[in-house]
Amino acid sequence: MTRLSVNINKIATLRNSRGGDNPNVLKVALDCERFGAQGITVHPRPDERHIRYQDVYDLKEVVTTEFNIEGNPSERKFIDLVLATKPDQVTLVPDALGAITSNAGWDTITNRNLLTELIQEFKKENIRVSVFVDPDPNMVEGAKICGADRVELYTEPYAAHYFENRQKAVIPFVLAAEKAKEVGMGLNAGHDLSLDNLRFLKQCIPWMDEVSIGHALISDALYLGLENTIQMYLRELEL
Repeated sequence: MTRLSVNINKIATLRNSRGGDNPNVLKVALDCERFGAQGITVHPRPDERHIRYQDVYDLKEVVTTEFNIEGNPSERKFIDLVLATKPDQVTLVPDALGAITSNAGWDTITNRNLLTELIQEFKKENIRVSVFVDPDPNMVEGAKICGADRVELYTEPYAAHYFENRQKAVIPFVLAAEKAKEVGMGLNAGHDLSLDNLRFLKQCIPWMDEVSIGHALISDALYLGLENTIQMYLRELEL
């Protein structure tokens, strides 16, 4: 079974635009769980433009499904946040300071020493570690050498070319996924996955452990309703 983890960053963005607490990110997280989501993902950034660090502490107290914290470990503040809240999973993402969204995976070969040290620190606290990578078998194998439990495939290139030629677009992801399976790593995927392209990815890589979806899911919910939308995404993962 491939689990659906809902990224609620966009809920926090909407809340922050008015400076109050509407919508309430804790309520939305709990509603997502109630509607069938099997995990909650947050990606706090140093400028706290969406998820705030306090949100992470508050969510840890109420989330009962899998809690996944994404982020760039370049700042000690992020590392300390993860160690203090002890989520089920931390996903290490090399997003640049000020980036609108993540746009590339780790070079797990060049950054081997850094990643190995970080992964060891998190795993000492029994936190599962996933490394965000491009669909490159060498990067997947590099993550394994660093000690990561899983990789998360950066799926924006797949989504961008899906309607041009989905069979061609998915090939690098299948190859990377097969490498993950070969070396004994868990497999996640995320970025620009949607109701349009999710089912085909699942058909081609049925052994995915988890997909993390935020922007498209929250956008769909504006028209379809949050409960209905989550159920629709879950059906796309049923094979």
